[in-house]
Amino acid sequence: MGNMKKTRCKFSLIFKVKVAIEAFRERKILAELAEHYELHPNQISLCKQEFLKKSTNIFDELGKQQKEK
Repeated sequence: MGNMKKTRCKFSLIFKVKVAIEAFRERKILAELAEHYELHPNQISLCKQEFLKKSTNIFDELGKQQKEK
């Protein structure tokens, strides 16, 4: 059994955004989304957190672009 190392699955940004938006819509409970996307419910929660954290950057960038015009 030795030194088997667990590898983490890397998800694309598009996939994470899609999952986060589905979770925010609340059309399905977390367990249903987890089953649909073959994820652990905690992974969906992490996608939502990351989405919220990084979404402010979108508005910052849009503000910068508008000031440049």
